[in-house]
Amino acid sequence: MKMPRRIRTHCPFCNSHEEHEIEKVRKGKASEMKWGQRQFRRVTSGYRGYPRPLPVGDKPTKKVDLRYRCTECNKSHTREGFRTSRLELEG
Repeated sequence: MKMPRRIRTHCPFCNSHEEHEIEKVRKGKASEMKWGQRQFRRVTSGYRGYPRPLPVGDKPTKKVDLRYRCTECNKSHTREGFRTSRLELEG
């Protein structure tokens, strides 16, 4: 799916229609010091098995996570993601 990089849409902070820049949200690096990750490392160490059922396959399409950044107030907001196999930002 092709989508423009800049669109004019409603900004909830300005409460008016302004031009927004669209960017794809990327996943940040997970911290090894979080409690869940420490627990996971402790449980999987040694001779025990995997603590959860293994994930089965992939879905044919993934939901895209987009961030809309207002060019006037420079604040960003998100919308509910939609399913597409590949997203291409143009312009």
